Amino acid sequence: MQLIKNAKILEHGNLVKRDVLIEAKKIIQVAENVTQEDADIFDAKGAFLSSGLVDVHVHFREPGFNYKETIETGSKAAAHGGFTTVLAMPNLNPVPDTAARVASQIKLNNKSSNIHIAQYGAISANLTHQNISDIVGMSEAGAVAFSNDGKGVQTADTMLQAMIAAAKVDKPLAAHLEDDSLLHHGVMNAGKQSEKLNLPGITGLAESSQLARDLVLAKATGVHYHVAHISTKTSVELVRIAKQQGINVTAEVSPHHILLADTDITNDNALYKMNPPLRSQADRQAVVAGLLDGTIDMIATDHAPHGLDEKSKSFVEAPFGITGIETSFQLLYTHLVKSGIMTLETLLDRMITAPITAFHLNAPKVIKSGNTADLALFDLDHTVTIATEDFESKGKNTPFIGWQIYGQTIATWVDGVIVYTNNFEL
Repeated sequence: MQLIKNAKILEHGNLVKRDVLIEAKKIIQVAENVTQEDADIFDAKGAFLSSGLVDVHVHFREPGFNYKETIETGSKAAAHGGFTTVLAMPNLNPVPDTAARVASQIKLNNKSSNIHIAQYGAISANLTHQNISDIVGMSEAGAVAFSNDGKGVQTADTMLQAMIAAAKVDKPLAAHLEDDSLLHHGVMNAGKQSEKLNLPGITGLAESSQLARDLVLAKATGVHYHVAHISTKTSVELVRIAKQQGINVTAEVSPHHILLADTDITNDNALYKMNPPLRSQADRQAVVAGLLDGTIDMIATDHAPHGLDEKSKSFVEAPFGITGIETSFQLLYTHLVKSGIMTLETLLDRMITAPITAFHLNAPKVIKSGNTADLALFDLDHTVTIATEDFESKGKNTPFIGWQIYGQTIATWVDGVIVYTNNFEL
């Protein structure tokens, strides 16, 4: 039995002092003052206690790319960030594109992780085949959703058949939007900055044109269609119109697209290379506006670790991708909530409630008696500097190193067990 004393939790938009008593994976009491003689005491010292964060878009790289990340290091990184539930993408080797491979991946996830990992199945074999995978079989094997993340679905018929199958099993289909014919070997957003740096650009049309196609197909099939890492003003407008028309669409945005733009890329630094790329300031402002008004439902990190040698290469040669799961809440609390752009209540909705609701996840949305004790404790009052030596992830590939942040994670509980603590003295 554990007793968290002197925490602050969010109730009706206000931070209030509460004690939380935990027994057998569950919260059994939440009150202003709880006493329990035989409980192990954790003194929160006035820090902020939340339900565990949820990320519907991570890459843990195992099997196939263990030098970048493993399920163990990825789950430790998630716990460090305050996340207790994540959804893992299928761009692995082998790709979980059959029922047997999905079942095998889920078994590996459960064996190696200290948090809850739900698994995507691949839309098509090896993420590239035009014929769809056995979506019904993968669903029965435990896949919670389907995606070819890392690859855009290039043919309309492949996407249509995938939508029909996903609708049949009532599972979301998450789209990485990328029309290969419009890429032209680009490595950053096409615009004045790419021209200034003499780097090949990727037009926003590569995303938005495929989104427009998919929204028409989603309307016809009734599938729950989820837009991964939305990045352009046009895409936000398309999702807004689609929702007004009653299309069953949700969307996510990543912290780097909220906080950074292509103008932040001032030299050949591949830590700024991600897919989709950092867009214009107008695009960045549009995704922030979409997040605030609910057009964009949730925040997802697209945590994509790479080896140091890979990201040390030139912008043209380095792989796309940025780590993010250890810094996302902290960066967004600092730059959205502390600045007055967004309330803490809205941020938690976008990082907990909305993803749980959209993906029908068995995870707690709030702290109350009877709920699973998946919790995270954050220090909202003191600043720290983001430093690579503090990362649990193998990947250090982020341009946010050196940024000052509030919201450091103090401790994370999964099923009532502490899976991360930094022993920080408040």
